[in-house]
Amino acid sequence: MKASKRSLPLLIVAAFGLPMVSGVAMAQQWIAPTPEELSMTSIKEVPGAAAVILDKDETTDDALHMHSFYYRMKVLTDKGKDYANVELPFYFGEGGTSIDQVEGRTIHPDGTIIPFTGKPYEKLIAKAGDVKVKAKVFTLPSVDVGSIIEYRYKIRLDDNYYAEPLWDVQTELYTRKAHFLWRPTEHDLYNEKGDKISGVIAWSPILPQGAEIKQSALMTGGHQLELNVHDIAPMPNEEDMPPVHSLSYRVWFYYTQYHTTQEFWAAAGKQWSKNVDKFVGPSGKVADYAKSLVSASDTEDQKARKLYAAVMTMENTDFTRERTSQEDKASGFRDVKSTEDILKRERGDSDQLTELFVAMARAVGLKAYVMGVADRNERLFLPTYMSMRQIDAYVAIVNIGGKDVFFDPGERYCEAEHLSWRHAWTGGIRQTDTGTGLTATPGESYKTAHTTRIADLKLDEHGEAEGTVTLTYQGDPALRWRHVALTGDETALNDELKKSMENMLPGGMEVKVAAVENLKEYDKPLKVKYEVKGAVGSSTGKRLLVPADIFEVNEKPRFSEPKREIAVDMHYARWDQDAVRFKLPEGIAVESAPEPQVEKWQQLGVFDVKSVKAANSVTSYRNITVAQPIFLPAEYGDLKNFYGKLETKDQETIVLTHAAPSASNAEGKSGGS
Repeated sequence: MKASKRSLPLLIVAAFGLPMVSGVAMAQQWIAPTPEELSMTSIKEVPGAAAVILDKDETTDDALHMHSFYYRMKVLTDKGKDYANVELPFYFGEGGTSIDQVEGRTIHPDGTIIPFTGKPYEKLIAKAGDVKVKAKVFTLPSVDVGSIIEYRYKIRLDDNYYAEPLWDVQTELYTRKAHFLWRPTEHDLYNEKGDKISGVIAWSPILPQGAEIKQSALMTGGHQLELNVHDIAPMPNEEDMPPVHSLSYRVWFYYTQYHTTQEFWAAAGKQWSKNVDKFVGPSGKVADYAKSLVSASDTEDQKARKLYAAVMTMENTDFTRERTSQEDKASGFRDVKSTEDILKRERGDSDQLTELFVAMARAVGLKAYVMGVADRNERLFLPTYMSMRQIDAYVAIVNIGGKDVFFDPGERYCEAEHLSWRHAWTGGIRQTDTGTGLTATPGESYKTAHTTRIADLKLDEHGEAEGTVTLTYQGDPALRWRHVALTGDETALNDELKKSMENMLPGGMEVKVAAVENLKEYDKPLKVKYEVKGAVGSSTGKRLLVPADIFEVNEKPRFSEPKREIAVDMHYARWDQDAVRFKLPEGIAVESAPEPQVEKWQQLGVFDVKSVKAANSVTSYRNITVAQPIFLPAEYGDLKNFYGKLETKDQETIVLTHAAPSASNAEGKSGGS
């Protein structure tokens, strides 16, 4: 089964003819609170924390096909009371899981114990094929600031199924103490095809200094793995972070028959590529269709672009909806088994459309490959983690003129020969002429993500402005709005565009969306035109103060933390340009305007801000370029300094004043009196 970002992460593996063996379950006694815990009002390690985890215990016992969990927390603020609302997800379906023995209680600061006597209810979270993700939901009783809340439950797997644990050592809360234990099975394990997959237990740890996984033999046979940790800081919660779950303290476990990462990726890649090629084809109908779109005189680049344009006309069900098997049968369609099935439907999910594009490219003689990538919005690709679960999406690689060019046909409305930010600057596994290999996708140039904001406003003597604002988007900024448009109708899109502009402009300005151009033309800039009206200036005696750049008046400092523990991920390199022109009324002149300033930061960024005065107008220009999206903690100080200078400049104002009457006018008025 190919990896797909829509597939639920099935962690189970089948085992055949294995007996049920008893094991020692987690202790069933509640932990008695200490006087210090009962009286606790805060924790010095995290001032203002909403809650703190006092104890956490996770035990996986393969002999019992069971995972046991126990959590004990102290509520420190009103926000911390939200942790009384508990959702416990589990997989439902063949080979799935169930949750039972849910127990809980609340302890007040005076020691009063309120047991949970209710019954959890179930709700559906997600569905993929025959597999559903559900959750047991319940609320612990009588929780207030100062309460200790604790609950425990068991996740059980179907007989003859196993799931290796994932130890989440670091969470959003400070953890005083945590214990993790796994008693793995000693039996051979097989997948649904009957292939043996066990032989080695491997793990990929990210742990704090001094934390160590200990292995020990059991008197009853077999062995166990155990981890004890204490005083674990909460996961960072900083602006513009990469997926923090890929960086937090944790341990991934997996059964495998491979002894090295190289061995795993070679074998996994071979099987993955085989499955991809089986789906891709060849197919005579796909080949005929592809050849009908191109001509013999087309260059390789022209062929690829024409095929890409054809795929972009098809429905991407990740942005609309998947059809049920009953709907497909009613339309005369069989199950999807190949790109030919996608072509017949003229629709498919993101991965299927990418595979169709590759099939068409190969059919017209182009060298084309599929690459599976980690979605940078979800995770970082870690080669040391031996799991194809890291692959969230497919992109295409076409060799044009001897150079590999990346396409993103599964990302609706993405420009040809470009990648969305989620699929750029990331890693994964790709097909090659000789097999497969791990590699990284290229980054996009700052010139690709280009945004211009132009305001042409007429100002009166009271600081009221009226006129037009035009925003033009290219690259990822355009892609974002085009995807917003797919989630609703024209009214909903205009409402979102209107709110976005209102959040930029001075408070109280009236905003109307006048036109949206090139919304579906992915190879053209997206343009949004507004009509705006309202107060932009403030009077101080004889002077009128107006912001030099009205688009920045509501922006807060971007990087306020003095230092960073985790890299900054701004999603994509960018090039932003603003131009704001105020046409001045008669009798109003510019007394002062911000001085021009150019600030360069090595080869990583530059901004250029200036104002141009004319007889009856003043125009402010603001250009900023950031050449890369990711900055390491060591670069944070320079990044903070760069944006700090820009933000200081953004808050400068234009000072207007009533112009003094000319000498001739003064004399005329005097003589006529």
